[in-house]
Amino acid sequence: MKNVLKKIAAVSLVAAMAVPFAGCSNNANSSSAADNSAASEGGEGNTATGGTFLLGGIGPITGAAAVYGNAVKNGAQLAVNEINANGGVNGMTLELNFQDDEHDAEKSVNAYNTLKDAGMKALVGTVTSAPCVAVSAEAAKDNMFLLTPSGSSLDAISAGDNCFRVCFTDPGQGKIAADYIVDKNLATKVGIIYDSSDVYSTGILDGFKAEAAEKGLEISAEEAFTADAKTDFSVQIQKVMDSGADLLFLPIYYQEASLILQQAKSAGMNMPVFGGDGLDGLIDQLGDKVDIADGVLVMTPFAASSPDEKSAAFTKAYGELTNGEVPIQFAADGYDAVYAIKLALEKAGVNDPNMSASDVCDKLKVAMTEITLDGVTGSTTWTADGEPTKAPQVMKITVTDGVGSYVSAQ
Repeated sequence: MKNVLKKIAAVSLVAAMAVPFAGCSNNANSSSAADNSAASEGGEGNTATGGTFLLGGIGPITGAAAVYGNAVKNGAQLAVNEINANGGVNGMTLELNFQDDEHDAEKSVNAYNTLKDAGMKALVGTVTSAPCVAVSAEAAKDNMFLLTPSGSSLDAISAGDNCFRVCFTDPGQGKIAADYIVDKNLATKVGIIYDSSDVYSTGILDGFKAEAAEKGLEISAEEAFTADAKTDFSVQIQKVMDSGADLLFLPIYYQEASLILQQAKSAGMNMPVFGGDGLDGLIDQLGDKVDIADGVLVMTPFAASSPDEKSAAFTKAYGELTNGEVPIQFAADGYDAVYAIKLALEKAGVNDPNMSASDVCDKLKVAMTEITLDGVTGSTTWTADGEPTKAPQVMKITVTDGVGSYVSAQ
């Protein structure tokens, strides 16, 4: 997804669970996150008997980015529950040990060492980009398999061939956003407000600017803020308005975006707004002010309100697990990450939970390039450099009677 984020979106992502969803198709190289009805009924599938395979998880479950970490944790746990209820993986039972890093790189490395000492065989994480950069360097030294659900900076998985990701890269998001604006004739001049202190935000910006130049899309204003000054955006908003922009691009997280939208409305700004996956969470953040977000475009591989069968089933199962919470993209990323590891374990024939983490990694990093996951974030394959291949989606926030939801903007 992401510095605070990622995915922190970016930001700036809980609970032990037990319920339904997805499974594996008859094709040993592919899996659909919509075939798992047995687990949905309280775990009436076969019981795994071949020992426990420990999955580690790392992300912010407290602090400013906790919405992302908790979403990934819940989505990953839901997948673990379903897989175990359907017989596990090659006879092994999965166990998820998820550690809090508070979106802090040093704490994330400490969490990694804690999980390693606990016997972790593969890592789902980290959730946000800066911690993922630090942890992936340690995982590369150990030859520990790492699959980040939402760490979207280029450096998040660059440390070694043991590192993979579920989400798009930050520059990739920027390129897709610029292409979409041009292809849909949404604007000819774009104003941008971004966080110059955040790797997620600057990564998207770089990709956007490069593609905008290729496509002849004018950037009329490029206004920065930093982590030390992100409450008053009046100057940036006014400069965008004065530049003659006909669209506002926000490659940032939803917390800051919610303030910008409110202040922009007060300033009289009236133009379309487009953002990356870091804006996922904007509807809840605005609460009773959600009308402000009506029409905002968000690039995301998952939307809970989508009529897609897999998305609807996952959303229902997630709500049952979390007492009615609505999953955001990060939850879907975490869910798909666990199912991808399941597929890779099956493809590689790993059935011994006592195998060393390094030996497991050697098998998984080959198997990941040979599987196709039909997940809730789309149909995904992986290249040897750890990057996913899947189609992006652009969703539009619509507000009806004070309730916000996503609809496809395609």
